[in-house]
Amino acid sequence: MVLTISQDQIQLPPGSEVTLRYQTWADYEVLLASRRDDAAIKIRFNAHTQEISLMAPLAGHGNRSRTLADLVTALLRHQNRDWHGFDPVTLKRLRQAGAEPDACFYIAHWRAILGKERIDLATDPPPDLAIEMDLTSLTDLAIYQTLAVPEVWIYRQGMLGVYVLTPAGYEDRDISPTFPTVDVRAVLPQYVERAWVAGSSVALREFEQWLQAASSENQRKQ
Repeated sequence: MVLTISQDQIQLPPGSEVTLRYQTWADYEVLLASRRDDAAIKIRFNAHTQEISLMAPLAGHGNRSRTLADLVTALLRHQNRDWHGFDPVTLKRLRQAGAEPDACFYIAHWRAILGKERIDLATDPPPDLAIEMDLTSLTDLAIYQTLAVPEVWIYRQGMLGVYVLTPAGYEDRDISPTFPTVDVRAVLPQYVERAWVAGSSVALREFEQWLQAASSENQRKQ
């Protein structure tokens, strides 16, 4: 594995991760600038550990993260809720932490970031929901705790973890506060993996059909 960093670009083979130790906020900003607007390589920073991690996703990473985001969008639309997606995005808390979720959603605070080109956590709220796909590297929840993201989903090996921020840190929950009426941990992974073998459109269409059927069943029971 060869990592190449120059003033103009960063090159990292797909499916690989590199951790740079004893790094500063200034080092982190230099790497972000070197990458420019190419989101193919994700970069995160943790001031507490003084580490910068760089990760180059594989195709399966992008497909699954996009599918999971599409499923969330379909669920929000089915529930007739407003939202605003914001990805790719770099979330930074000055001199403390930086992360780049695979997808994030503003739901309760969707109006607050309309028309913005970038998110500034000094003045803007963090996303209500951030999604990470752990196929190449493991998500550092300590970074998201510093960024104060209320809910983080981590998809890993066909399973969805739901982590909710509390005063003591993140707690692994069975129920998502964002979608309390849907067992997202049980349902969504089925369609994420379905998309990988049958196609994104097929999985999304089948999920929307499942939502309609579940809604009709609930109405029948009432």
